[in-house]
Amino acid sequence: MKIQENISLKAYNTFGIDVMASFFAEVESKEDILEALNFAKSKMKPILILGGGSNVLFTENLDALVLKVNILGIKEIKTNDKTVLIEAGSGVIWHELVLYSLDKGLSGIENLSLIPGTVGAAPMQNIGAYGVEIKAVFHSLEAIEISTGLIKTFLPSEVRFGYRESVFKTSLKGKYIICKVSFNLSKIHTPNISYGDIQTVLDQMGHTTATAQNISKAIISIRQSKLPDPKEIGNAGSFFKNPVIPASDFDNLKLKFPALPGYPNASQVKVPAAWLIENTGWKGKQIGEVGVHKKQPLVLVNYGNGKGEEILDLSHQIQMDVLSKFGISLEREVNVVNFENLINV
Repeated sequence: MKIQENISLKAYNTFGIDVMASFFAEVESKEDILEALNFAKSKMKPILILGGGSNVLFTENLDALVLKVNILGIKEIKTNDKTVLIEAGSGVIWHELVLYSLDKGLSGIENLSLIPGTVGAAPMQNIGAYGVEIKAVFHSLEAIEISTGLIKTFLPSEVRFGYRESVFKTSLKGKYIICKVSFNLSKIHTPNISYGDIQTVLDQMGHTTATAQNISKAIISIRQSKLPDPKEIGNAGSFFKNPVIPASDFDNLKLKFPALPGYPNASQVKVPAAWLIENTGWKGKQIGEVGVHKKQPLVLVNYGNGKGEEILDLSHQIQMDVLSKFGISLEREVNVVNFENLINV
């Protein structure tokens, strides 16, 4: 493991924000992680754990040790007539795991195709798309406790999955570094195509059978048509979570805004944040070097030389307008990184 000094993080975040880190290291094993933690302690520097950089917004230079987790490898642990237990390193690109599962004839994560980020981030934020969340196939994970260096295995009940969150974003935030994650994937395909435009796109693509491979192709097509490529324009995908409100509040809003869409779930309703943002006039709006994407209002973009503070300020303006017009508070899905929320070792 090599520890570098005064490194730009522009290439390590999909927003393309140019901030500097005092120290930077790519860790490829548990041993690397322990060595890096000891280095940070010796220098009395906090640390930042970085995966694919697809869900972070840097707002300032970091006098810290940034650890780029690059633990790779995918392997089958055990199998039976119905399922295969797959283990992947936390640094594996998420979509590469999806492609691996499809190549092996397995299903369960095809609806999560092309989600940016790494395997290690998947359980942290309970990634989800098109009617599927990672908690449905999650088996366990191994993580290093930062304060002790000990390795702990977490089972589903201990991860406490919620909507785009887990225990690693709440009570255990900044306490562990995830090393590897295991998933139960199925040999028996049960298609999930009721959400969004999956069936429509399958028909347009001429796929008469909703195989896992065909569903993946359809979802990739949908995502590419709606979401900008970070390689072409800086962004972190969906910046806000879809708010969930009481059904009674939704009914009252419907009286005032008849076109308001919603997805009922028991006594609550999920409201598309994109609709709220678009209907406050923000879709496609640009302020200096940052703005709201012209096709997908959930996506905030960096047009080239934008600063993290400018994107954060833009998000605050959107939140205020949505709250003022609809009485709904939007919560950020992207993690804002500054010195105050680094991890002390």
